[in-house]
Amino acid sequence: MKSDIEIARTTELRKIKQVAENIGIPREEVENYGRYIAKIPEQLIDEEKVKQSNLILVTAITATKAGIGKTTVSIGLALGLNKIGKKAIVALREPSLGPCFGMKGGAAGGGYAQVLPMEKINLHFTGDFHAITSAHNMISALLDNYLYQNQSNGFGLKEILWHRVLDVNDRSLRNVVTGLGAKTDGITMQSGFDITPASEIMAILCLASDVEDLRRRIENILLGFTYDGKPFTVKDLGVAGAITVLLKDAIHPNLVQTTENTAAFVHGGPFANIAHGCNSVLATKMAMTFGDYVVTEAGFGADLGAEKFYNIKCRKSGIQPRLTVIVTTAQGLKMHGGVSLDRIKEPNMEGLKEGFHNLDKHVRNLRSFGQTIVVAFNKFASDTEEEIELLRKHCEQLGVGFAINNAFSKGGEGAVDLANLVVETIEKQPSTPLKFTYEVGDSVEKKIEKIATGIYGASVVTYSIAARKKIKLIQDMGIAHYPVCIAKTQYSFSADPKIYGAVNNFEFQIKDIVINNGAEMIVAIAGEIMRMPGLPKDPQAKNIDIVNGEIEGLS
Repeated sequence: MKSDIEIARTTELRKIKQVAENIGIPREEVENYGRYIAKIPEQLIDEEKVKQSNLILVTAITATKAGIGKTTVSIGLALGLNKIGKKAIVALREPSLGPCFGMKGGAAGGGYAQVLPMEKINLHFTGDFHAITSAHNMISALLDNYLYQNQSNGFGLKEILWHRVLDVNDRSLRNVVTGLGAKTDGITMQSGFDITPASEIMAILCLASDVEDLRRRIENILLGFTYDGKPFTVKDLGVAGAITVLLKDAIHPNLVQTTENTAAFVHGGPFANIAHGCNSVLATKMAMTFGDYVVTEAGFGADLGAEKFYNIKCRKSGIQPRLTVIVTTAQGLKMHGGVSLDRIKEPNMEGLKEGFHNLDKHVRNLRSFGQTIVVAFNKFASDTEEEIELLRKHCEQLGVGFAINNAFSKGGEGAVDLANLVVETIEKQPSTPLKFTYEVGDSVEKKIEKIATGIYGASVVTYSIAARKKIKLIQDMGIAHYPVCIAKTQYSFSADPKIYGAVNNFEFQIKDIVINNGAEMIVAIAGEIMRMPGLPKDPQAKNIDIVNGEIEGLS
């Protein structure tokens, strides 16, 4: 089989205005970024059509080093739905350069289920990430200038909360000292960098309903505290308008196409382990305006992306999925069943059975939200018929639908069975209205406790002194009604990445809390999770090259 990049290059792309016209977007509304990429103005969103569209969330079992293939399944399902005559659109997140050149690689799908042009999407795309990075760091520069200009008149800050961001994995930037040198080089202070997907600007862009809402949220970003304990925001800095200007184009959803020339919206890119893990509300609603069926995904496992999709994105935007698809693999289940990474391609029925506990826990959690569930088995060449049949029977016992997804090797044809099952399930047994894990009126501790015990399986939640202080601060600021976004490892229900499976009755420690006042969420940091990742021993960057003007090794 050809590599991802070979398949992408041999696919005959349609001009993006034709792709737009095919789903009902007028040509004059399409702002081209080259022949095959476009921005679509958010003013085209029709809330009545949004209500009529069938939204499908794709999530997964707990992530493993073996990979699950959630994006490929999401694209494949949209292809399959189009194959059976439905008007379907996929809505995804934009890739980050960090994983592209780090461990995971690109995020444009795989095989014959990709969004294209994959090289441009994976690298710089329409510049949204750069705009977000620039806007975030412009605030940093303006804040530093404010402190420098006011250092002798008593208008400085007692505490600064705002870090810088960069869209690379660079552990050496987690903790830095700025302002070294002469007095004219700024004020010396400790700071640090997060990766761009963890930026509050990213979260704001993905949750904003329009440009006015974007500006309002930017204005409310909490930067620090004055010497008399008052919050200091971007509004106090007086630059909300300037920062919004930097994002005026980035807020518009990006339109591209799949390997079968169907429409795809790719916009926004927060990670689900350190942020809320969903593409922009605007892109999802745009897809729902023009598609009868819309497939979207939420990052990593259902304990992270799906929980935040329901409790944060759906609560904020009013959208509701008619169905949730949970992606699983035999290799992933075997890892959760205790099989080592180097042996997961070997048949192992006992290891597979043991891994069912992870799937079962996710299914129970998804049902707690009122969701109807379908299991999508992402097929690999090493999977045996016996393993597939064992999982099929287990899903029957669970009372959930089961279908094999083979879109990676067969495109839309390989996802027809899944597409038919999804349509049939939505028609006969759609999800009930969402049941949220917590109420907005719950205390911060109660919200965290309900997620940690109800979704993760913890027996007790503990807090560091720093986290306790932040909770008190949140209460004093009157923002305890914000939803909670827990930052933790993607490899476990717990905060320990080494504990696979379906662990229960563990202590869950909150080490710190970040107040995202503009994004209107409270980020609770658990375990050793880093908001600026590092690179692995052998990064993907070693495989990427340009030969005779063509990119090699990007996947």
